[in-house]
Amino acid sequence: MSQPVSTFIRHHYRHFNAAALVDAADGYSKLIDSGGKMLVSLAGAMSTGELGLSLAEMIRCDKVGIISCTGANLEEDIFNLVAHDFYERVPHYRDLTPADEQALLERHMNRVTDTCIPEMEAMRRLEKAALEEWMAADAAGERYFPHEFIWRTIKSGQLEQYYQIDPKDSWVIAALEKNIPIIVPGWEDSTMGNMYASHLITGEIKNVHTVRTGIEYMMYLADWYQQTSPTPVGFFQIGGGIAGDFPICVVPMLHQDLQLKDIPVWAYFCQISDSTTSFGSYSGAVPNEKITWGKLEAHTPKYIIESDATIVAPLVFALILGW
Repeated sequence: MSQPVSTFIRHHYRHFNAAALVDAADGYSKLIDSGGKMLVSLAGAMSTGELGLSLAEMIRCDKVGIISCTGANLEEDIFNLVAHDFYERVPHYRDLTPADEQALLERHMNRVTDTCIPEMEAMRRLEKAALEEWMAADAAGERYFPHEFIWRTIKSGQLEQYYQIDPKDSWVIAALEKNIPIIVPGWEDSTMGNMYASHLITGEIKNVHTVRTGIEYMMYLADWYQQTSPTPVGFFQIGGGIAGDFPICVVPMLHQDLQLKDIPVWAYFCQISDSTTSFGSYSGAVPNEKITWGKLEAHTPKYIIESDATIVAPLVFALILGW
């Protein structure tokens, strides 16, 4: 007999990482139900893993207040939107030889674990549309954040002819429709960042500052946090890396560097991680380590789900959404 996913989880997920998943989801819902906001950070290749199938609905249902993501996750959501039918799965990727990998390269198929992103249909389609926005802003002396350029590209309608998935499954479009902020630290380390640099080198774009910087993102986040934190603000971290480390530091910056008083720390923290707790690894650090950095407090609700985020995150979202 069929039953909702959330009913299955609550019946079977009773111990260990399974119980942590339920506890984290319940803590998330409690914060949102109390009027709080949640920052969700996306590391790895969650967009190529099509997390938008559940994350977009989380955004539409007001379960996400702000997103921090890598440049890869920002662009790969749109790559999937415009080129989904050209993607190829390679389920036997563990058996690929160097010659097999070279053959993929020669076909312009960029592999992310078991999934190949088609360069021409995905990356170059977005580049062509984005270049028009970059050049127009450059000529007008205007400056925008990386996510704002993506939004402008979407709103221009240039890409609609290429849509190959339902736009409701794009988390970037959902964020645009709900107008929730996106923070993209280290955007330079992305395909679009590389493309932007190349167009500066060729002279098509004159001003390197046409795309606003990571430091400006921190300033933007600091203002958002100060405006928002009279209500509780939580932190839900998928994976590790800069997508999580960058935004969580806004709290100690406000306290220690700006010497501001009465700035609350993050009101909730959860990390989904498959990183082994280890020496010097931020991704593998237990949440309590963040207390010494002024990011969390001793009484802050803290959860860590040590598992594969591609499996865990949709299940957490299913519980929160009541699916």
